[in-house]
Amino acid sequence: MSDVKHDGDEAELKVTDKRRFTAEGEERPEAPEPKEARAEQEPSAAEAPSQEPADSAPVPIDFATFVLSLASSTQVHLGAVPNPATGAQEKDLGLARQTIDILGMMQDKTKGNRTPEEDRLLEHILFDLRMMYMQASSGADKNSE
Repeated sequence: MSDVKHDGDEAELKVTDKRRFTAEGEERPEAPEPKEARAEQEPSAAEAPSQEPADSAPVPIDFATFVLSLASSTQVHLGAVPNPATGAQEKDLGLARQTIDILGMMQDKTKGNRTPEEDRLLEHILFDLRMMYMQASSGADKNSE
């Protein structure tokens, strides 16, 4: 890496060689540690839950996982569960309605391509979310009077 320092009209450029080996193939004493050694020194997932290890592969996503993800975000928008980012219960009925409509569109567009389990999951989730939406929107109407 290089750092540039400006002192008036003159610029001083500092270059730091961070390669681990010299041109002759010998290890430099001031070279940065290899990734394996750094990984051992980093806090574990239990100690730092907000940081995901760079080596970990993303969780494979399937249709059911995607549907459940959308359902969870809809519940947050309905105020049924707290927002995981803020911990507060927030209502955004417009976003909730939009996500329910997206799930309904997915139900129509994927018809005939889902397994029976996926059919049941989508039907039950849509039914539950629509009922929750009706309750939340009727509560919002009463509160606005």
